[in-house]
Order: sequence, then structure tokens, then C-alpha cells
Amino acid sequence: MVSKTILIVDDEAPIRDMLRVALEMAEYSCLEAGDAQSAHAIIVDQKPDLIILDWMMPGTSGMELARRLKRDQLTSETPIIMLTAKGEEDNKIQGLEAGADDYITKPFSPRELVARLKAVLRRTDSLSTGDPIVVDALRLDPSSHRVTIGETPVQMGPTEYRLLEFFLTHQERVYTRNQLLDHVWGGNVYVEERTVDVHIRRLRKALTLEGHDRFIQTVRGAGYRFSPKISA
Repeated sequence: MVSKTILIVDDEAPIRDMLRVALEMAEYSCLEAGDAQSAHAIIVDQKPDLIILDWMMPGTSGMELARRLKRDQLTSETPIIMLTAKGEEDNKIQGLEAGADDYITKPFSPRELVARLKAVLRRTDSLSTGDPIVVDALRLDPSSHRVTIGETPVQMGPTEYRLLEFFLTHQERVYTRNQLLDHVWGGNVYVEERTVDVHIRRLRKALTLEGHDRFIQTVRGAGYRFSPKISA
């Protein structure tokens, strides 16, 4: 089995060293960058499987780099774990809205980081196979991992893809945030409920073409439902 390549982006060399040792012990290959500019060059050139990205760095911040990567079609699907000393909930939500797939605050144990990293990679790798699922002009092809609306490709991150795939295969039923966390993120991973809301917003934004975002309906006091029917 070919090992996954992880890019560590942090301006503090001791933190990069600690992360590299922990990841290499878990049999991952590592790349390192001390700033956003170097990181972006490595990402374009070597295409890592996942990026561990520090929020606060001199010059371009990790937040700005995450936004740039998610806007670019070539890097939009590369998963990102945001690493920062900012522990307040609003900052976590900001990191997720910038495009991060998970968020871990310093100080943390290397074991926790590796566990979170494995969970994000599982979500990215667990591409199902089967027939395309079509609702109206929306089409998800599990074998090619592509989403289109009509003839237009739809760009979204791995977590949004997994959410959409789950909704398309479980239409018309209401799911609570906790149920979505169990099914999409995995029941053994700690993720806050508000994280679901952030990814739902990102998925809706990706599906705005021809109004397909209307299929993801908020059921007040209960959770979310995917339905091509008009919500009552």
C-alpha cells in the first residue's frame, strides 16, 4: 500500500518536527513548509493527499491560503486540517468556513492529530462505486467522484461530497446533526454539531446553479432533509 503524503505548514520548526515524527511513525510521508507561499508551490507541484495548516503565520495566513486553495479547481478537493492556538468556537467556525475539513487546537497530542487525520482521509478515500444518482439536473457519479448540474461540473470539498452522496442515497428522511455526524464523519470521531451547519452551508453554496440548493431543506427543531419536493 502506497503511503499518503501529508504537507505540514507551520512557521515554527519545532512543531513541524514534532508533527513529522508522529506522522512518520504512523507510516505517512511528509512534506514541510514554513510559510504560505512555499506551501502553495509544494501543493501545486507535489499534490499532497492532505494539508495540516497553521492558522497564524507571518505574511499570508493559513486562513487566506485555505480560501485560495478552495477557490482553485486544481486544489479545491485537497483536505485541510487547520492547526491553531485559537480555541474559541467562533474561530473554529471561521476556519471551517474558510475551507478546512477539520480543526484542532494547540496544545494537542500527536495521537489525537493522527486519529483526526485518519478520519479525514477515510472520508476522502471512501469513494463508493455504483450507478450515477440523478435528481433533476443534478448528477453524482460515484465511480468518477464527479458532481454535475446539467453539463456544468460542480466543485466541492470531500466532506461536502460525502454529505451529498449520503443525502442522495437517503432522500426524504430527516436526519439530526448527530445522525449526520455518525453517518458522514464517523461515530468514533469528535466533531461539534455546528460543524454540520457549516458544511451544509458550503454544500448549498456549491449547488446554487439552477436552484438545486433548495433540495437541502432545514427542518426546524429536527435537522436536515434532502428532497426534490417543495418544502411545506
